[in-house]
Amino acid sequence: MDIASTVFNALQPLLWVIPVLILIYIIKTPWFKGCAGERLVHFCLKRLPKSDYKVLKDITLPCESGSTQIDHIVVSKYGIFVVETKNMKGWIFGGIYQPMWQQTFFKRSSVFKNPLHQNYKHIKTLQSLLGIDDTAFHSVIVFVGEGVFKTEMPENVTKSVRSMMKYIRSFDTVIFNEQQLQTFITDIEQSRFKPGFATDFSHVQSLKKADK
Repeated sequence: MDIASTVFNALQPLLWVIPVLILIYIIKTPWFKGCAGERLVHFCLKRLPKSDYKVLKDITLPCESGSTQIDHIVVSKYGIFVVETKNMKGWIFGGIYQPMWQQTFFKRSSVFKNPLHQNYKHIKTLQSLLGIDDTAFHSVIVFVGEGVFKTEMPENVTKSVRSMMKYIRSFDTVIFNEQQLQTFITDIEQSRFKPGFATDFSHVQSLKKADK
């Protein structure tokens, strides 16, 4: 038996460690945590009564700047909820009217666009598409992960899925009937870009152009 075979046979019982380490690495990445957070949000939204709420996920719609991508749209008889999910660690600072918010993690700080402003763009796109008054829309921002708010946030900016659900359920005045809901869903489905890599790539490119 040559040296290579001897080494391989000696290490063979430990080969299972490699895929486990790879899996642990993937789980710790922001990408995975972001996907897990969005799936948790989706799972909870789908638990809303189907007779009153229709949940749409990952909707990319055309807009003046190219496209806008919405994490979740909840079409309900109580209004249309536009849900933006954020996955962030550390301390989160921000105000309703501030264009940029701040994230501080240990001694590092970075800024990101005010998610309320981002969601406003989503709502205006939907309003133009559906032709209904903006008072029928409800903006919802939910932070998943280990972030902590260090400034007071409005009630539609939540730190937990439970708070998100409580906020959505707080609206109980019926403003749409079933036929209207079906019309809204049809209009959105017919206008959205086909889900997939090509749409995601095109959307990222439109964001880069808009930031220039």
